[in-house]
Amino acid sequence: MNKISLIPALSLLAAASLALAGCGAASNETAAPASITASHGTPAVTVSDAWIKASESGMTGAFGVISNSSDADVTVVSAATDISPMVELHETVPGASGSMQMRAKEGGFTVPSKGTFKLEPGANHIMLMGLQKPIKAGDDVTFTLKLSDGGILTFTAPGKDFSGANENYDGGSVEDAGHGGMEHGDSSHSTPESDTSSHTK
Repeated sequence: MNKISLIPALSLLAAASLALAGCGAASNETAAPASITASHGTPAVTVSDAWIKASESGMTGAFGVISNSSDADVTVVSAATDISPMVELHETVPGASGSMQMRAKEGGFTVPSKGTFKLEPGANHIMLMGLQKPIKAGDDVTFTLKLSDGGILTFTAPGKDFSGANENYDGGSVEDAGHGGMEHGDSSHSTPESDTSSHTK
């Protein structure tokens, strides 16, 4: 009789040991993400010297410097902001008539590993069309960039008065595109005289 009663007791001890081992394994698994999060505490992609051309309506452009401190190239595939229903990544190229024209940048903006990608008047920039409200000097506009690796980057660009950035839109006039009366860009690559501070985000 003693032998028969001993078997369930051993079974209970074995089950308890397995349960404790299982709890220990689960505890180790849940602790791992904490170290992963800590190792990514500093963003690899940042935006500095950001600004946006002040405009009453229609179209305007945003500029700055995108930096990538990671070991791999990163591509900005899209941009968005609440004040415009249509935001595109643009490049500026010579048109058939010899004047500079802007067009959507195929493939987005690729920021090289340990390098930078400049957004400036007369060159690559973020294009806003159909502004839903005026942008005045000093106004802050928040942007969201979507990256090729699935990451999301947000930054704020202050409005600045600027007389340049008046390229023509490749594919038709601004009025024909239904985006107001602003022609975006000339070949000037100057920046606003008042742009003396960095706006790293």
